Amino acid sequence: MDHPTPEIDLQNDDEEYVYLPSDDTFLMLDALQDDREDLLNLSPSICLEIGSGSGCLTAFLSNLLNNIHTAFYLAVDINPRAASVSQRTFKLNGLKLVDVINTDLLAGLEQRLEGKVDVLLFNPPYVPTESHEIQGTGIEVAWAGGQFGREVTDRALPSIMVFFLFG
Repeated sequence: MDHPTPEIDLQNDDEEYVYLPSDDTFLMLDALQDDREDLLNLSPSICLEIGSGSGCLTAFLSNLLNNIHTAFYLAVDINPRAASVSQRTFKLNGLKLVDVINTDLLAGLEQRLEGKVDVLLFNPPYVPTESHEIQGTGIEVAWAGGQFGREVTDRALPSIMVFFLFG
């Protein structure tokens, strides 16, 4: 059964400041759909999205797992406008156990969530840009990947593994 793409709650000029679902988003939605049975078998308690943007991925994941069990969803984004759109999108799509934090990657979460995350979503910016373009809090950080398109990913990867619950 295919699940629909979540509705995104855009207001005023949000689309000028927030990365909207695009081809890379839809590829991730397809991957989540393909892995639905594995996700259901995992029965996650905590799902974390880094760089939630419009909130599309987390809302979709919640829909995939709906009525099976209760999970807590946490979405983070450095862009305050994106964090606001994510929050509205979650409300529009009926997410109940969700929180949005305006922070840079995983800043401030390491100790609180160490070993507790079951599912982590991360669609990092990958467009090669000048390094200075990855600094900031606007829409440009949604695609600016820095040198070779890997600076944001390389900065996040070392701390990501501490979030997963193994065993």
